[in-house]
Amino acid sequence: MKGERPAPDPKRRSAERRGRRAEFLAAFALLLKGYRIRAWRYRCPLGEVDLIARKGDLVIFVEVKARAELRAGVDAVTPTAARRINAAGEHWIARQPDAASLSWRTDVVVVSPGRWPKHLEGAV
Repeated sequence: MKGERPAPDPKRRSAERRGRRAEFLAAFALLLKGYRIRAWRYRCPLGEVDLIARKGDLVIFVEVKARAELRAGVDAVTPTAARRINAAGEHWIARQPDAASLSWRTDVVVVSPGRWPKHLEGAV
């Protein structure tokens, strides 16, 4: 019927839950390393960043990947995805009052079942 949404795909819902859980675990690991989470799932017309965290004058734009293997998590960040993450990150930085004093990088956190999240600095 008109106006009704189709039932959500169970696989998609499961992947969404897994991704949100991975983001939570990644954020927790970053908090324990002294970072403050400044934004979750930051979106702008240029792209999206899973997490934006800050420690002092360093801002990190974090892509979180839930994968069984570390290599698969890193390989899952394609060059196109990296460009979108960096563009969204630059968009966020430009809106900060202290933008001129900030340095930034793009990291990946891979969350694997039964393991502590692996934070790869400057991986993108």
